[in-house]
Amino acid sequence: MSKIIAIHSFRGGTGKSNLTANLAVTMALQDKRVAIVDTDLQSPGIHALFGIDETIACKTLNDYLWNRSSIADTAYEVTSFMAITQGKIFLIPSSINADEIAKILSEGYNVSLLNSGFQRLIQELELDYLFIDTHPGLSRETLLSIAISDLLIVILRPDRQDFQGTAVTINISRQLQVSNMMMIVNKTPSRMEFSSLQQKIEKTYNVSVAGIFPLSEDMAQLGSSGLFCLQYPDHFFTQILQSLADKIS
Repeated sequence: MSKIIAIHSFRGGTGKSNLTANLAVTMALQDKRVAIVDTDLQSPGIHALFGIDETIACKTLNDYLWNRSSIADTAYEVTSFMAITQGKIFLIPSSINADEIAKILSEGYNVSLLNSGFQRLIQELELDYLFIDTHPGLSRETLLSIAISDLLIVILRPDRQDFQGTAVTINISRQLQVSNMMMIVNKTPSRMEFSSLQQKIEKTYNVSVAGIFPLSEDMAQLGSSGLFCLQYPDHFFTQILQSLADKIS
């Protein structure tokens, strides 16, 4: 049974795209067929982690939303780029062309196309998991992604502003009748007491914390120039990713 997983954060800078990409690849390494859709049309970026640019990605999600392409033609199998020998990983990038971004901002698009596009991807690519990398905050496409997901993963940092914004996201998700939610805390200072932090968050939101990722200098030094889980397979950060993947599967 295929599963749609929406990964969201109320604010930018949480490391959402990095975690989405690394988690998706970790799932693929379990011999699964996985796709990632970058619905952050206003500020796309997840393609950089896979070494995809405009010269490689002739078609993007924008082309599908403007009826210039089928959704399947925007999907790029990046398994070989990652040197993965198990499973399959596909990426559906958004355009980084300034005119395309401006067009989305000024004219919008038919949001309902996203839902039908997701279902076609699942069928045509025979996916086990479809990950949706959402735009931070709450927009029409984000609300749709949240509403149709089988699992919503909310990422936040241990920061007062993140705590307040995340409360809004959780409340709206419950209004949309999203029953399956997890939380991930990212960029957590090592001096913080992780177990106390987990208890505080779970009590505040009544949602289970699936993983707490420490602030990693190794991740920062990588600078989104590749997939951390592949370059550092034995790192404690990767071990937390693997534990999270086990909880999802």
